[in-house]
Amino acid sequence: MDEELGRRRRGGRLDDRPLRGSPAILRRTVARVVACLIFAATVQPALAWSDYSHRAIATIAQDNVRPHTRAEIARLLRAAPQLGTPDCPVKSIEDAATWPDCVRRDRERWAYTTPWHYDDQDICKPFKPQVTCANGTCVSAQVERNRKLLADRALPAPLRMEALAFLVHFVGDLHQPLHEADRDDAGANALKADYGIAPVGNLHTIWDRYLAERAVSSASPPLTRRYSAVERAAWGSGEVVDWSRESYELSRDLSYRGALKGDPCDGAAPHPVVLDEAAIEAALPAVRDRIARGGLRLARLLDEALD
Repeated sequence: MDEELGRRRRGGRLDDRPLRGSPAILRRTVARVVACLIFAATVQPALAWSDYSHRAIATIAQDNVRPHTRAEIARLLRAAPQLGTPDCPVKSIEDAATWPDCVRRDRERWAYTTPWHYDDQDICKPFKPQVTCANGTCVSAQVERNRKLLADRALPAPLRMEALAFLVHFVGDLHQPLHEADRDDAGANALKADYGIAPVGNLHTIWDRYLAERAVSSASPPLTRRYSAVERAAWGSGEVVDWSRESYELSRDLSYRGALKGDPCDGAAPHPVVLDEAAIEAALPAVRDRIARGGLRLARLLDEALD
């Protein structure tokens, strides 16, 4: 293309007549640029739902809790400066939802919390959550732990504020299917995958970020809204072990199967796998469902702990 441009310069100015074959060249160039930009934006490891998804779940919860619960959340947020994390400020429940990922960058203080963000159960074995949760170092156990700490009014406000942030975040992580599943690939972090033409890195990244952001931004009606009493009762039901099982089964039957085009427990995966448009469209309803349920279930836990 550069040689063609060089031949088309006249008197130091670029001839503005169309290049021969330029539509095809431009399409290929644009595709490469888009793919490179998407890849450049995803060089960091994918360990949790994107900020976009966590904030959506937190907003759903905020919009659907009782008024007294909302007032208690506002009161606890006033204690956030006492967490001692100035690089990760918390001024809203949406900030609280992303705080646990933010503080993990401070490895000296917070590295021990890393295993709290997932369960990673083998999808080719029966569902047994306790197997991957020694000493409470998994996301399902941390949801239970932090709901109890949040409800304990004898604790100082900063401790309860920390519990609030962890609870809001971990309920979100629990509803990301690939935080509950493993295929000897670190929850699909080691499974190379392309999002259409974009080499985004791995399947975990696709579910964490691209599918989630597309699911939320394209939802109609919007996911972040006040739900009806019937919806809150139906989608906010169940307990932590039920939600964990749902994510485990969804990861096996949709996340992995959809990417591998078959039984995820039958043979090695191609490298990389490719999520084409059909697979993306098939996954979006499930992603929306997980985000909506996560938000309404979080609202219920917050009401139980604070109201």
